[in-house]
Amino acid sequence: MSLAKKVLEVNDDLPIKTNLPVHSGKVRAVYWLTDEDSKRLIEEKGYNVAPGSPLAIMVISDRISAFDCIWQGEGGMKGVPGKGAALNAISSHWFKMFREKGLADSHILDVPHPLVWIVQKAKPVMIEAIARQYITGSMWRSYTKGERDFCGIKIPDGLKQDQKLPELLITPSTKGILTGIPGVPEQDDVNISRSDIENNYEAFNFKSTADIDLYEKLLKEGFDLISNALAELDQVFVDTKFEFGYVKDREGKEKLIYMDEVGTPDSSRIWDGPSYREGKVVENSKEGFRQLLLKHFPDPDILLNKDRMEERKALAKNNPLPESVLMEVSKTYVNIAEKITGKKLEIPDDAKGEIISILRDQYKVIKE
Repeated sequence: MSLAKKVLEVNDDLPIKTNLPVHSGKVRAVYWLTDEDSKRLIEEKGYNVAPGSPLAIMVISDRISAFDCIWQGEGGMKGVPGKGAALNAISSHWFKMFREKGLADSHILDVPHPLVWIVQKAKPVMIEAIARQYITGSMWRSYTKGERDFCGIKIPDGLKQDQKLPELLITPSTKGILTGIPGVPEQDDVNISRSDIENNYEAFNFKSTADIDLYEKLLKEGFDLISNALAELDQVFVDTKFEFGYVKDREGKEKLIYMDEVGTPDSSRIWDGPSYREGKVVENSKEGFRQLLLKHFPDPDILLNKDRMEERKALAKNNPLPESVLMEVSKTYVNIAEKITGKKLEIPDDAKGEIISILRDQYKVIKE
């Protein structure tokens, strides 16, 4: 079977037993299990979660989003072969390392299939925790316009594009639209300062101001761990987004954990080391796809200007990309996943059939 045929596009129509609507995000679909199934699996599998915790099945697709739109290929190609498996494999790899090195747990309890996670419900911290080691992308664009204050942190004049920053910079932004926080606009993805968080920590779902220190510590430690591991592979960890949340363990003790995904080509910029040393940026992340889109269309402002969202959606819907473009993106994702994990990536031939079979036979959560 050709790789182009191995794309899982629709991931929110599986016959998983749930009493709640399926939450379908840009890339993942979340099925909240029934109370009975959650309780049974916690007992049967021995998951370290509080007995009454809700569990979910999270199924990743091969869809690709950029600039808040989903993109497709010619010939009915609805995603990037291997992308979902690559993201899951990379995230699972880093989450496991975080746990083994004593940083913190993640929301993942089990990996039944390359495209599936079983996760525990977490109360999310309403922050996109972004760490930057190099000045590039949107930060560079703001810098060229004279901005020197990023999320309450002053950075020096005289920096060059793609240069390493004097220190790791934490530039958080809001996750979702938060209301009633003084000085924070009621919009998604707004940059915020540490003092914004400290003064309104409960509005961001932190339990205490001490947990702000903890989230920063976990962010830095997680960043350093991935950065050092990538350096051994001669890859440069440029910047990334982490997310955090609270869960309860078996004893009912609350703890801050990593959630969503970490260190993936979707949530991070990763550069090829040898190319960077020669003064050239070669992306091993979704940023390469974004740059390609900006060059592909005659009016890139549509992709960058939030006021032109309707035009952007029409552009994505009505302009399928050449299959060769999506296969090039596939190569990037598969190669970096295999480099990071040190294993050949499993790309399922019949993802839906395999998922249903495993969830029916081993987890008993498929509708009969």
